[in-house]
Amino acid sequence: MTTADTPPRTLPATSDNLLLADAGEGTRVEFRGVVKEYGATRVLHGVDLDIAPGEFVSLLGPSGCGKTTALRVLAGLEKATAGEVRLGGADVSGVPTNKRDIGMVFQSYSLFPHLRVADNTAFGLRRRGVAKRDAATRAADALELVGLGHLADRFPHQLSGGQQQRVALARALVTEPRVLLLDEPLSALDAKVRVQLRDEIRRIQLRLGITTVFVTHDQEEALAVSDRIAVMNAGRIEQIGTPEELYLHPATPGVAAFIGVSSIVAGVVAGDTVDVWGVALPLEAPAEAGAVDVFLRPENVRLVDAGEPGVDAVVQESTFLGSYRRTLVRTADGALIRVQHGATERIEYDERVRIALSEAPVTVRPRAAG
Repeated sequence: MTTADTPPRTLPATSDNLLLADAGEGTRVEFRGVVKEYGATRVLHGVDLDIAPGEFVSLLGPSGCGKTTALRVLAGLEKATAGEVRLGGADVSGVPTNKRDIGMVFQSYSLFPHLRVADNTAFGLRRRGVAKRDAATRAADALELVGLGHLADRFPHQLSGGQQQRVALARALVTEPRVLLLDEPLSALDAKVRVQLRDEIRRIQLRLGITTVFVTHDQEEALAVSDRIAVMNAGRIEQIGTPEELYLHPATPGVAAFIGVSSIVAGVVAGDTVDVWGVALPLEAPAEAGAVDVFLRPENVRLVDAGEPGVDAVVQESTFLGSYRRTLVRTADGALIRVQHGATERIEYDERVRIALSEAPVTVRPRAAG
């Protein structure tokens, strides 16, 4: 079954599509000690980041963490207060936006309402002096790439939101930029279309081999499409790594709290383990001895039968999530714990259960006094 946003289509062979035929291996992107200040307010604190040619890297973090500012500095829309931005080994800190050879897609589609889809797509080429016939051919290739070749003669108001964002993507790709920048491009779309377009962007990026920087506050989006993710907090990169590294081996409590879902319980560190409910759990990273908060992933907490080792709890809520359920329980000491279990294992509100911990490595932070 297809929708207006997912028409049946087959990508052209590389030899039939000029955009694909000219695809390169991407351009290295580097931030070297980039600082950005607005008056007395420092928004970026010496950001260092090295993105390999053809890599898809997401800047992930809460609102106000500096991720969009970093993207705007990379695009040349903001000038760094200090440090360097390098593309392909060359310092472009003083190069204007229109000379950086960068494609950009923003949350707002910014299509020209009076131009047809084909003309919107070709606009950047025409501004660069590309001949009308060549621009039309390349625009057609770009529209085929995003699955909208059949809508080339429509106007923006005749398209859905997902289709308009595809046109914006085609317009960014048609100039064959060295780097593609995506600033929350999916946040205005409904959930189903957002997932479809997210996967489409990743597929196209892999076909083109274009270095891509994707700004989002949605961890699911970042985990789904990225080669690596840079988690930002207060103008700094707190950790950068593959989605698996960030989820399974968070370097800081902040990353553990932001990536995925965690419950926080009290524990006591002794040596290279932390005691939680009498179970010695291995530490993800060394920590000082004493009282700590422990981050527990729901998949590392399980329901067990009465009489088995564990702790008693009372069900607060249970959510069906398709192939599994996630249930929130409250222990006798007041801790709220999320448990992940089979979808067919039904439990009800206020039901008494027993939970136990898997001995998986955990991240901890010093417990606040009082």
